[in-house]
Amino acid sequence: MELKESIARILDEHNGVLRASDAKRAGIDYKELQRLSEAGLLERISRGLYISGSVMADEYLVAQHRCGKCIYSHETALYLHGLSDRVPLQLMMTIPSGHNTRMLKDKESFRFFYSKPGLYSVGIDTTLSPCGNALRVYDRERTICDCIKKKDSLDIDLVLSAVKQYMAENESDYAKLLNYADKLKIRDTVKQYMEVLA
Repeated sequence: MELKESIARILDEHNGVLRASDAKRAGIDYKELQRLSEAGLLERISRGLYISGSVMADEYLVAQHRCGKCIYSHETALYLHGLSDRVPLQLMMTIPSGHNTRMLKDKESFRFFYSKPGLYSVGIDTTLSPCGNALRVYDRERTICDCIKKKDSLDIDLVLSAVKQYMAENESDYAKLLNYADKLKIRDTVKQYMEVLA
C-alpha cells in the first residue's frame, strides 16, 4: 500500500507524470515500475517516463523527454506563448549544432533547427504544455527573432500575425528583442518589422 501511495503522490505532484529518476529518489525500484506498468496502473510512454493509466500522454513532454537538448522554438513556441492559436502539425525544436537525435527520423511529427553553441542558450525559458507540464521553450523575444530569421521556411501569415500580436501587447520587451536581434545578426530586419507592424 505504501508503494502505491508514494507513486500516487509523485503522479499528483507532476500532473500524472512519473519519471524513473523521481521514483528512484523516492526509493521505488525500477522493477516495481515495470510490475505496475504490466498491471495497467502505469503506462510506459518513453524510456524512464511513465504516466498514470488514467491520463493521456502529453506529447510535448514526451518529445522533450526523448530529446534532452531540445528547446521548443519557432511555430511551436508561438503556440505555447499564446502568440498563435494554431495547434502545430509538427513540433518544432532547436538543438545545438552537431547534436544528433533519434527523433530526427520522424520527420512528419518533428522539425528541427540547429543553433550555434553560443546562441543555443540565449532566451531559454520555461512554460507549461497544454496538459500543464513544464517545458523548455525559447522566450517570446527569441521566438519572434527566430521566426523572422526563418520566415521563408515557415508559414509567413502565421509569423506576421504573431509579430503583430507581440507588438500590440503591453508586456513586450523591445529592448530584449533588439538585443537578441543583434546576437542573431538580424537587427535591421527586426526593426523593419517593428516599424511596419507596430
